[in-house]
Amino acid sequence: MKVLVTGGAGFIGSHVVDKLIQEKCQVVIIDNLSTGLRENINPAATFIQLDIRNDEIFSLFMTEKFDFVIHLAAQTMVHKSLEMPDYDCDINILGTVNILEACRKANVKRIIFSSTAAVYGNVTALPVVETSPKAPTSFYGLSKLTCENYLSLYKEVYGLDYMILRYANVYGDRQGDGGEGGVISIFARKIRQDQPVLIFGDGSQTRDFIYVGDVANANYQSLLVDHANKICNISTQTETSVNMLIDYMGNVAGKMVVRNYNEKREGDIYKSSLSNATARKNLDWQPHMMLLEGLAKTYHSLI
Repeated sequence: MKVLVTGGAGFIGSHVVDKLIQEKCQVVIIDNLSTGLRENINPAATFIQLDIRNDEIFSLFMTEKFDFVIHLAAQTMVHKSLEMPDYDCDINILGTVNILEACRKANVKRIIFSSTAAVYGNVTALPVVETSPKAPTSFYGLSKLTCENYLSLYKEVYGLDYMILRYANVYGDRQGDGGEGGVISIFARKIRQDQPVLIFGDGSQTRDFIYVGDVANANYQSLLVDHANKICNISTQTETSVNMLIDYMGNVAGKMVVRNYNEKREGDIYKSSLSNATARKNLDWQPHMMLLEGLAKTYHSLI
């Protein structure tokens, strides 16, 4: 099985690559290293420094003849999408269409697309199911939802199979301070340095934190199933408030954590928990990492 992973030097991408290598897949990584790191790259994979918007993508696909593509390369920061919607669109939408065109022309069997809980916006009925209304509050969420629609139409018009994985808030080792789950990495660094943590809002806002190893497993399972063209939430189906998260992290670190509160940020979702019933049914997948254990692994990976 030959698999291309876009963004394979990044936080989630590098864990996906590790899982694929573990399962004896032949793996090629493309990453422009704008946020990915060379030290994240598994030496058993072939690495090509390349932007997903580059025209060289087409010759690469025709030469390598990938069976599957796992598309993780993206602009993932909500605040940046609000400040620079054109930049977000260029990478997330035009970059994805470039990859889709290459998949179509090179007869790739299936593309696995990394989407996000941000496509839902502020949904009041929790846990959120895949058919819940979509009302993104950021251009990041909108760009990911737009890409989902492209995948659906590429299947209808060209027959390209897909799996769409909508991630909850992913966390774990190798995570930077950006992206939707980056708050854990930010808090961990502050706590380690005995600095106060900054909370936007009153801390009662909730998130569904999913460990990156569980996300990597979901991507691998998406290659194996016979029934494609599904949308699956990848989550723990558990709400954790930011205040509770800090309590947990303080316990992991064995420290009292000082908290500073600031105004709520524009575009931030207030409550979030995703149902994972569809992924359990269609991917034969379930999360295994408990939050306290995952937080401990993440915190101690920074030391």
